Amino acid sequence: MALSEFENCQRLDFDIDKRELLVFHSGHVFDVEQKLQSLKIGAELIHTAPINVDDIPAENQSQTKLLQTVLVINAVFFLVEVLVGWFSKSMGLMADGLDMLADALVYGLALLAVGKSAQIKIKVSRLAGVFQLSLAVLGLLEVLRRYFGSESLPDYNSMIIASFFALLANAWCLILLKKSKNTESHMKASIIFTSNDVIANIGVIVAAVLVQFTESALPDLLVGTVVFGLVLKGAYQILKLQ
Repeated sequence: MALSEFENCQRLDFDIDKRELLVFHSGHVFDVEQKLQSLKIGAELIHTAPINVDDIPAENQSQTKLLQTVLVINAVFFLVEVLVGWFSKSMGLMADGLDMLADALVYGLALLAVGKSAQIKIKVSRLAGVFQLSLAVLGLLEVLRRYFGSESLPDYNSMIIASFFALLANAWCLILLKKSKNTESHMKASIIFTSNDVIANIGVIVAAVLVQFTESALPDLLVGTVVFGLVLKGAYQILKLQ
C-alpha cells in the first residue's frame, strides 16, 4: 500500500517467510527505499540491478494458467469420487470428493484474486476458509447419521481404485503449486488444501483395506471423520493467514 502511489512500480514479489520484497520499477531506487524505510519495519536494501521491461515475469498469466489447471483436475475428481462413493456406499470416499469440490471452489476464488490487491487476496483466502469450515461441519453430521443408522458395508475395491487415481491427481496438483514458489496468502491456501487432500487419499485407501479385513463399515466412517477433521484444520490455518 505504501508503494501504491508510485506509478513507476510495475510489480511486487513478496517472500513472506524470508521477509524479502522484490520490486520491479523504473526511476531511482532511492524513492522506493525511502518509502519502505518510512514504515519503520526494518527495511534494508539488499541488492539492485537493471532489467529489461520484457524480462519482467508475467506473474498474473502464469498464476491464472496454474489455477485453471488444478481447478479442472479437482472438479473432475470431485465428480468421480462422489459418484463412486455414492454407489459404493463409502463415506470416506464421498468426504474426500466433497473436499475436492471445496478445493475447486477455492481455486476459483484464487483465480478471482490474481492481480488484485493484497487486501482482496486475504479476503478471498478467508472466504475459502469459511467455506471449508461449513463443509466440515455438514460432513461430520453426516458421519454421525450413518454411524447411528443402518448402512451396508462399503465396496472396498471401488474405494481403493478411486482413491488411488485421486491421490495421483492431488500429488500432481501439489507439485504444480509448489513449483510456482508463490508465497501470497491465496496461493498458500491452495497448497494447504492440496496437502491435506494427499493425506486424505491415503487414509481412504487404508480404510478400504481395513473394511475388507474387518468386514465392518467403521474404518470407512473413521476416515470420513478424519478427512473432515483435516478440512477443519485447513480452514483454521487459512483463517489465520495474514
